[in-house]
Amino acid sequence: MLRILGIGNALVDVSVFVHDDSILEKHHLYKGGMTLIDEETEKVIEQEIRGMNPQMSTGGSTGNAMMALASLGARPTFVGRIGNDELGRFFRDAGTRQGICEKLITCDEHTGVANTFISGYGERSFGTHLGAAMGLKADDITEELLGGCDLVHIEGYLVQNHELMEKICLTARKLGLKLSLDLGSWNIVEENLEFFHHIIREYVNLVFANREEATALSGLQDAAQSLAYIAGMTDTAIVKMGKMGASAMHRGGERVVVPANKIENVIDTTAAGDYFAAGFLYAYGNGAALENCLDLGVVLSESIIQVVGTRLSDEVWEANRRLADLKI
Repeated sequence: MLRILGIGNALVDVSVFVHDDSILEKHHLYKGGMTLIDEETEKVIEQEIRGMNPQMSTGGSTGNAMMALASLGARPTFVGRIGNDELGRFFRDAGTRQGICEKLITCDEHTGVANTFISGYGERSFGTHLGAAMGLKADDITEELLGGCDLVHIEGYLVQNHELMEKICLTARKLGLKLSLDLGSWNIVEENLEFFHHIIREYVNLVFANREEATALSGLQDAAQSLAYIAGMTDTAIVKMGKMGASAMHRGGERVVVPANKIENVIDTTAAGDYFAAGFLYAYGNGAALENCLDLGVVLSESIIQVVGTRLSDEVWEANRRLADLKI
């Protein structure tokens, strides 16, 4: 099994159900996307959702992926920045209990929060205050920090700090490590298109994108064409297609497609892409065929969209681990 280290925004998700878009419109949040908010807006939202039965879980794209990998039986490492507060301790303790090697930098700022608004058909929109997570900087990334791993997985949401992402990429390449990137959100890609093209072409080995992100990166509407375009930029491209399943392609190889199962009870799509990445990386890290990597990714993403937040029951994880054993 490849030793996987993830670097990302250490966040706590606070999830609520909404019946319309009024709160999104009020705070100018992208529907179906991620919008960064300031501390003042975060405090206002905290008050507004207090009576909406908010549910709390560990979050952050890479953090979710590392949590799922640990639940499959891997022993990943997570690098991030938290505050010396209740939310920070919640984040650290949850990962440690699950078996993640936590390399967390602690500071006096508040731990970051991803306010997650779940609307019809499980669509989620994020109003994210990065808090302490924003302080992760290029100087924090050292050869010693990344040493002992084989693959580094990062999230597109780190793109608010180009210097940080570049340092991660350069250090991984210097150490001969594979680099995996989840694009994160279509609006993030659109706003940083030139930079994403640069790091993918220069450094990245695996790219994860959903259909909207693939279109934003490639400029192409067709999923198959987008996949081929991205595969021309990197070693392996993966495009998640929701109800249509997922597809992947190695550079110069054939397109592989895995269908999705029909899920009757889609509750919350939060972390669906993160869990997909975890399933894919677990199989990939064990040398599985591309189709099996996609299969396990699809199964994990289908599991998480049937619950609120980012936690699955022990029974579901046991079934997923049995399937993982078959795939590798």
